[in-house]
Amino acid sequence: MQRFILLPLLALTALAVYKIVSIVVTRIQNASKSRQLGCEDPPAVADCGFMGLKQLKDIQAADKARMFPDFLEDRQKKVSKQHGREVSTFTYNVMGQKIYFTSDPKNIQALLATQFQDFGVGSVRFAIMGEVLGDGIFVQDGKKWEHSRALLRPNFVREQISDLDMEERHVQSLLKVMPVQKDGWTKFTDIQTLFFRLTIDAATEFLFGESVDSQLAEAEVVDVSTGKSADQERNERNFSKHFDHAQLVMATKFRLVDLHWLHNPPEYKIDNKIVNDFVKHYVELALQKSPSEKKIEEGHGQKEKYVFLEALAQQTRDPVELRAQLLNILLAGRDTTSSLLSWTFHQLLRNPSVFAKLRSTIIETFGTYDNPTDITFSTLKSCQYLQYTLNEVLRLWTIVPGNGRQSNRPTTLPRGGGPDGSKPIFLPAGQQVDYSIHVMHRRKDIWGDDALEFKPERFFGKRPGWEFLPFNGGPRICIGQQFALTEASYVLVRLLQRFDAIEAAPGELEGPVTSNLTLTSCPARPVTLRLREARD
Repeated sequence: MQRFILLPLLALTALAVYKIVSIVVTRIQNASKSRQLGCEDPPAVADCGFMGLKQLKDIQAADKARMFPDFLEDRQKKVSKQHGREVSTFTYNVMGQKIYFTSDPKNIQALLATQFQDFGVGSVRFAIMGEVLGDGIFVQDGKKWEHSRALLRPNFVREQISDLDMEERHVQSLLKVMPVQKDGWTKFTDIQTLFFRLTIDAATEFLFGESVDSQLAEAEVVDVSTGKSADQERNERNFSKHFDHAQLVMATKFRLVDLHWLHNPPEYKIDNKIVNDFVKHYVELALQKSPSEKKIEEGHGQKEKYVFLEALAQQTRDPVELRAQLLNILLAGRDTTSSLLSWTFHQLLRNPSVFAKLRSTIIETFGTYDNPTDITFSTLKSCQYLQYTLNEVLRLWTIVPGNGRQSNRPTTLPRGGGPDGSKPIFLPAGQQVDYSIHVMHRRKDIWGDDALEFKPERFFGKRPGWEFLPFNGGPRICIGQQFALTEASYVLVRLLQRFDAIEAAPGELEGPVTSNLTLTSCPARPVTLRLREARD
């Protein structure tokens, strides 16, 4: 009897000894490789507290105050002050987990491009995001990611993303809920909410072939009955709310890194079901059609209407894969553009001279609202001041302020180690490295003493490199970048053709600027304003 008890104990002891020996041997090997490569350690955040609990508490406090991007900036400034130089790469500790952080363009280039094969998004991202978004492009690495990229990339060519007739329909819906009063002004309106409705309406039409028409439905401006089932109508109305909450839960999970499972609120399951049921409905409709069926765009003769899902369904008939890829793209398609437009008007309210110059440029280039001329993908892209304004918004208020990679084998970062930060840094396999585009975009040693000022003119004659990455870089650069910029540009042009003055609501310009950060960042407070009808 004792023998049967001792055997499992001996096996467990042997396994434990093996694990300990493996860890010790790996550390010795890593230390040897580090010395051979001339690597040195970077500075560390000094006040993380026992097991990094203080650092976690500081992060949670910043989240609660809606100032997490500011926290990232302040933390780097604090470490830099402690070491008497600009420290853009350092380590910190959360719940006993050592994490590297960088805002160094050279290191970020290594993570995303020059050493692309050494890093992946990692298992933590899949565990956190995959539960709701499925096994789609944003959570994949290796061959799976390559397959998804090849599957999705053809659907973002210029012909597919430049349907400005579709954008015009959603701009008109936006204008219907912002009627001009007798005094020539609209009412004070939270325009950010309207932008999020506009982009979900446009994204669902582009992806699924039909819009949820949330703009008019939520405002109850017109009867938008479509003959859909009561369940589907309810899912459409609830989708945005539950999608937003799911992202908030994911963001909180990311703060805990490997211990993300500690945060798992019960309503997260409800979010998951409603979000997936919403997309599942459209996937089932698409799969009921034969691959050769085409959707004809209503009101446009026999012009073939491009529908992302139908094109994707010609490449794969797997409903699980279709649902996952659509949710991944919908996340980017809705949030990126709406956040960009919201931050743009947030900045235009605070910079009236930019508003005036931008409107003058738009009228000169594209004509007036009633007599628009030559608004195309090409002319929008070639309108320099328009694009520089959007660039400056994306520089100061990056839509994805923080991101991360995990080393999939022993590797290095080019610099940041040693007393002066010039030495490479050794990274063991499985090491988490966080990077912040937001912090990099605001570094005065890169952008000048006026880095925190809103100046679109700074991009004149400038060809940004790795110091400007609003849509990431390297092989995983955002495939929807031109879709987002085209949509934002078109909406901005049409609104500034329609209105010639902008005014902030009382109290709108007071207090610190805060951000609502889930997986993407938008203004935390409503962007409340009114606009004056142009008399051109």
